[in-house]
Formats: sequence, structure tokens, C-alpha cells
Amino acid sequence: MRNQWCRSRLFVLLFLFAALSLFSGCAPTGQNTAESDLIQPDKNVLRVGVSTNSPPLIFRQADKIVGLEADLARELAAYLGKSLRFVELKWEDQIPALLQNRIDIIMSGMTITTLREVRISFSIPYFESGQMALVRRQDAARYSTGLFTFATSSAIGAIKDTTGAFFVETQFSSIKSKLYTNPNAAVKDLIKKDIDMFIYDGPMILYLASENENKGLTALFTPLTREYLAWGIRKDNVELLDSANKFLRSFNEAGQLNKVIKFWIPLAQ
Repeated sequence: MRNQWCRSRLFVLLFLFAALSLFSGCAPTGQNTAESDLIQPDKNVLRVGVSTNSPPLIFRQADKIVGLEADLARELAAYLGKSLRFVELKWEDQIPALLQNRIDIIMSGMTITTLREVRISFSIPYFESGQMALVRRQDAARYSTGLFTFATSSAIGAIKDTTGAFFVETQFSSIKSKLYTNPNAAVKDLIKKDIDMFIYDGPMILYLASENENKGLTALFTPLTREYLAWGIRKDNVELLDSANKFLRSFNEAGQLNKVIKFWIPLAQ
């Protein structure tokens, strides 16, 4: 009788174990996705959306987020009396995350455009930028006489969903374009001669030219466009927009804005 009871108990335990395994296997996936790391809105926290692949504006150096935007984010948070939390996002996820209230502000080298202004508000600009071209040094003379010489290229690279991609697609529609999600991939293709030039925001092109000088790359220093970088804020967050603008004005009047810009972008006017 005792053996039968033991066998019955063992059967029950095995059944419960199997059931638990089944339910755990059917548990919702994605526990380690961005949603699990969601930072809830907090009046004492400034949640800053960044895409850390755009040196010198915003990038990772070892385990720290650094760059022009990172320094400005720290200054803005201090001005607001809030703690700072960076939220790393893919570039194409920045505006959706802002609209979904997963971040408070985009500080990631975003250009003001008419279409973006349909969905979000922008602070006053903090930097005048523009698209520039990265080329192989041996080809620099070939493009020195004006924009029309770019038409001699067989392929031009740009970053997907940026003003650089828009510039390439509208100005050089007859030339093969290759869109990237990471500038380092474009640089590799440029070195391999898979593309003839890479068009991106001026500060990043200058950084990439410096970083790859020994690999035969250089920048064409004349800007191809005139653009203004600013911070993206939800339209209903008027208080933060006003505070960001007040900060920028006071930081600029104190001479600190130009000092930070010159530190990260020495060639800035």
C-alpha cells in the first residue's frame, strides 16, 4: 500500500512539474525588450532619447555616453534640477518614442524639418550644420569644382531616414544610392570602393574623416546644405519647451554654448 501511495505521489509531482514547464514555455516573450526597461514619466527625471552612433554629437566611449549632445543634456538637466537618464534608441524610433511618452526630449543631432514639425515641436536651434561628403582622398580633386561633379559618382551612400538620404534621393536620383543604418558600414564600403562618397551631417563627416585619415579618406569641407540642429519635444509639453529655450538662451549669452561646441567640433564657425 505504501509503495502504491509513493507511486501516486510521484506521478502527481511529475504532472505538476510538466504543467509548470508547459506554462513557463508559453509565457510571453520579450521580457528583456525595451518595454521592460521603460522609464516611467517622473517630474524629477529628464528622459533623453539618444542614438549613440553619431560622433562627435552623441556616442559611446567605453561605457559612457559622451559628445556635444551629452554635455548639453547634462547641463540642461542641472538647469531643470532633474536627474538625467539617457534612453538609447534606434534613430527611426526616436520620434515614435517621444510621441508615446517613453522619453521627454530628443537630443541626438536632429535637424529641424517641415515634416518633422508636423508631429513634434523643436527648441530654438543650438547649431547650424549641413550635409557634407566623405570621399577617398585620391578622388577629392575630382569633386572640387562644384556639386555637378557629384554626378560622376557611380554610387553614393547616406544614412536611412535622415536629411542626408533625402538630399541624395532628390539631388541625385539618377545615381545609385545605398542607405545604411550605421555610418561605420558606409565608411567600410567607401574604403572598398563599393560607393564613391558618403553624405552625412557635417560634424559626423569631419569626425569620420579624422578617424579614417590614415585609411585614405577625407572630407569635402564645403557644406552642401544649410540645416539647423535642435531638440525634439512633444507638442503638449509646452513647459519643457519653454524651459529648454530659456536654458539655451542663457547658456549662449554666458558664452558656454560656443565653448562646448568648439570643444567637440573645433572647425565650427
